[in-house]
Amino acid sequence: MDTLSIFDRKWKLCTFASLIICFNIILLRLTNLQKLHDAFLILASTSNNYLTSENGELLKPLTYNETGKCNVFEGRWVYKPTGNPLYQASKCPFLSDQVSCRRNGRPDFEFEKWSWEANDCQIPRFDAIDMLERLRGKRVILVGDSLNRNQWESLACLLYSAIPSSRAHVDFREGSYKVFKAKDYNTSVEFYWSPFLVQLHSNKESGTRVLRVDKLDGSSRHWQGADIMVFNTGHWWVHRGKFKAWDILQYHRKLIGKLMDDTKMESAFEIAMKTWANWVEKNVNSTRTTVFFRSISPEHKGENWCFNETKPIKDESSYVPVFPKPLVETVERTITGIKTQIRYLNITKLSQYRIDAHPTVYTTKKDKQLIKSKLKTPEITADCSHWCLPGLPDTWNRLLYASLVLDGSGEEH
Repeated sequence: MDTLSIFDRKWKLCTFASLIICFNIILLRLTNLQKLHDAFLILASTSNNYLTSENGELLKPLTYNETGKCNVFEGRWVYKPTGNPLYQASKCPFLSDQVSCRRNGRPDFEFEKWSWEANDCQIPRFDAIDMLERLRGKRVILVGDSLNRNQWESLACLLYSAIPSSRAHVDFREGSYKVFKAKDYNTSVEFYWSPFLVQLHSNKESGTRVLRVDKLDGSSRHWQGADIMVFNTGHWWVHRGKFKAWDILQYHRKLIGKLMDDTKMESAFEIAMKTWANWVEKNVNSTRTTVFFRSISPEHKGENWCFNETKPIKDESSYVPVFPKPLVETVERTITGIKTQIRYLNITKLSQYRIDAHPTVYTTKKDKQLIKSKLKTPEITADCSHWCLPGLPDTWNRLLYASLVLDGSGEEH
């Protein structure tokens, strides 16, 4: 065999060996990269960057659909027979009798076992400790009517249940102001009673109740500086008869009048919303404060009466809205027209299904349980406006949590 042939064979062998070595190096690097990736997943999952879904599955920091956004307000209710609420009402002594349905004798608890699931993404399970960490050193305020108080009670109970009671402070005695504080986190969650957001006051001389649509509620001086704000209004604007809270409207010192048709009422509501929006523009630093406006909480009265209902509505088309559409459009027009970014906590549609989640007769009025009263017309007396706790407002707060931690993917503008 000549020298050239031997050299050729050795060169081929050397080339083959080099290829094997290169292949092994590449494989080793890929393996190391996979190990590094796996280590990152473990690190992320233990550092609260990763969240868990309702069934405990690991979620990415951002979950989204093909449009790059996840609308957590579009989805369906899923029954989970083994599902349990995130807290026990008995462990939250500050829950009002109005919404403590078990304490008021409600015998069925299936309404607690429905979970809201989005169509295009997974919504993280509410993690109270993670929420407290995110709120460390911060103030949260909820401002509005009794439905925002309903949401405050839910959020306070969700957080209160996750820490030793000795490390919490809750002041719920006043009707106009309630506060939960987590001492170890320097966190406060406050509720301010302001059903109109604008000022309602009584004339001492005449006893007339005047609603000033051009002047914000007096409690607004306490709103400033909060890190998260959740507002709502609407329900009290449509009250009529003995339930109407005001006698006369005032705008720039001009009395608008006692008798108003729906058109004038809608105009007054729009002025009030602009008054609120102007306050937000002047007083909120959007680089440090996140502002939410919660949409209307639907009632189930009239054709949709909630009395004796134990299951959600399956067909949304069967629900007949009782709240005036022009007022909803005014809210949406206001929050989209403002320069300061407002996140719309649009819970209306998902709440419309939950005809089963109201206190109905398992509530109290004038410190007396309705179920123990001799009710001639319980279907009329039943509370079909507020919500049992644990219950639907826990989902509102879960979506509030999701909107905060999913980098704004729960926004809807």
